[in-house]
Amino acid sequence: MSPLDKYPRPSVTVDLVIFTIADDDLKVLLIRRGGEPFKGCWALPGGFVELGESLEAAAARELSEEAGVTNVYLEQLYTFGDPGRDPRGRVISVSYFALVDADRQHIRAASDAADARWHSVFDTKTGGKLAFDHKRILDYAVWRLRNKIEWTTVGYELLPKKFTLSELQRVYEIILQKPVDKRNFRKKVLAQGRIRELSETRSDVAHRPARLYSFRKK
Repeated sequence: MSPLDKYPRPSVTVDLVIFTIADDDLKVLLIRRGGEPFKGCWALPGGFVELGESLEAAAARELSEEAGVTNVYLEQLYTFGDPGRDPRGRVISVSYFALVDADRQHIRAASDAADARWHSVFDTKTGGKLAFDHKRILDYAVWRLRNKIEWTTVGYELLPKKFTLSELQRVYEIILQKPVDKRNFRKKVLAQGRIRELSETRSDVAHRPARLYSFRKK
């Protein structure tokens, strides 16, 4: 008799937190559920992991099937396994998160999703009504993002390939939800050596032309 026969076998799912910056706001990709449980409610994209499928492959497949999003680097976030988190039974969820430039992705509802669209992370009316324990997952992802942006290059993934220092600073302010001192921010960013100055500028009718930068890849 195998030791595995002594224990019930819970199901495993993946849930995906996909962030972007749009309309001067931090937004998350949500799908409207087309079936029970929580039919008609907004939820994070995700679904069950198939036998013989890796977690990463399941995450990429569900994101493509439910929202039409592909070629996104997904980072494992946390595992959520509280009993009762899913009314269908004992389900453990491995969550992932990613940051994307909204202009590079064409969001569409597919599979069992009735709709898919970007929602403000800070819109409590939407966030408070997410299916399952997805509000908890989203809150944890925002907390992780705010910590990572202080010491990694994660924020650059929300920018176009060429950007100004003002645009980079605004990404930080939106995520942190507080003003950032311009002088100290630019000094810190340039000292890190993570961006390189380009010979190009971007014209602005209200101000002098702004120097463009790009992310310095390893």
